[in-house]
Amino acid sequence: MDPSPTIAEIASFAGKEITLKGWLYQKTDKGKLQFLLLRDGTGIMQCVVLENEVPASVYAAARKVTPESSLILRGTVRPDKRAPGGYELAVHGLEVVHLAQEYPIAPKEHGIDFLLDHRHLWIRTPRQMAILRVRAEVIRAAREWLDNNGFVLVDTPILTPAAVEGTTTLFEVKYFEDIAYLTQSGQLYNEADIMAFGKVYCFGPTFRAERSKTRRHLLEFWMVEPEMAFVELEEMMGIEEEFVTHIVRQVLARRGGDLETIGRDPRKLQKIGPHFPRVHYDEAVEMVRKKGEEMAWGDDFGAPQETILSQGFDQPFFVHHYPEKCKAFYMEPDPQRPELSLSADLLAPEGYGEIIGGGQRISDLKILEKRIAEQNLPRQAFEWYLDLRRYGSVPHSGFGLGIERTVAWICGLKHIREAIPFPRTLYRLYP
Repeated sequence: MDPSPTIAEIASFAGKEITLKGWLYQKTDKGKLQFLLLRDGTGIMQCVVLENEVPASVYAAARKVTPESSLILRGTVRPDKRAPGGYELAVHGLEVVHLAQEYPIAPKEHGIDFLLDHRHLWIRTPRQMAILRVRAEVIRAAREWLDNNGFVLVDTPILTPAAVEGTTTLFEVKYFEDIAYLTQSGQLYNEADIMAFGKVYCFGPTFRAERSKTRRHLLEFWMVEPEMAFVELEEMMGIEEEFVTHIVRQVLARRGGDLETIGRDPRKLQKIGPHFPRVHYDEAVEMVRKKGEEMAWGDDFGAPQETILSQGFDQPFFVHHYPEKCKAFYMEPDPQRPELSLSADLLAPEGYGEIIGGGQRISDLKILEKRIAEQNLPRQAFEWYLDLRRYGSVPHSGFGLGIERTVAWICGLKHIREAIPFPRTLYRLYP
């Protein structure tokens, strides 16, 4: 039985008879010669069918086969510098597993709504596959760094009894006789986990019912969220620098070909490394105002303001010490200026804006009780969270890295919707 390698492994099989399985990406009919470009998820390979070298039935099948038909090809691997990857398959056997109907996505310009309506097919194209492979590498590298630096993966609930990031962006779910919500973050549960493990992280989907149509927002997105006991704000920012640098360097090392397919200039990523610039909130507001954008002190930065800030940097950079009123209830106040919080967001350069939000959490029971009351949050839903300040409370910090925003920046995408296999936006639930 012939070996059945993937296209990515093909160089090891030069001169050998193999079986290749995949889908027809493109075909060129030269009369007595058929060039079939086969893709299998690991690459694309040129497969050559010569009329006078194969049975008539094989050649007839090669002429008839349509784009995206699933095929099993048998033949000999041979070097060819002109072929993608430097090798081609001299075909002597062809089995059509399924003859595809006329494929709706052609090698021409399609509108974005058409492509999103056909997202289940659009992801087969080389650029989309490259983006999603970068996404997979971002996730792999993030987990690798955390696993190698003493963090324990602890899964947190998807269904929660209370808000984490504000009550106005909750997706409500009927939970038998009660009401539950789709999680906005695993952070509160991670804070419980660190009291057992010291350093933890969770990874999974999060949901924000934000009526936003910017190029940076999704209603369902994925976050990796580390949380650390005995870590304060400055140390946390240093950890983020190492973490993000590792992710970028792993993408450059392992997915360079995909970045080339996407059209991303790797030189913009090669300069990424500690130490990232640090900008105080007060200074950031002045920077925005100097660019002609109105902004009141105390407001959070929206997409326009973040774009203005991040266009001035070629490295990720921190904006730190946000006003307490524009951050979540659990953020530790600055002891020197109580109107500020010990918070820091990491913004990507080139106009991409925030990719990480984080900060030091309140460790004092009375301050946390006061915040919950001030924001009219349901005390009963947070009693378990308050317990963490009753039994061995410590200074602690954490952050959440948005996978899709990180992928959009690393790939240089114009819109975040390409950074996830099936985006959920304000007006899109299908496919």
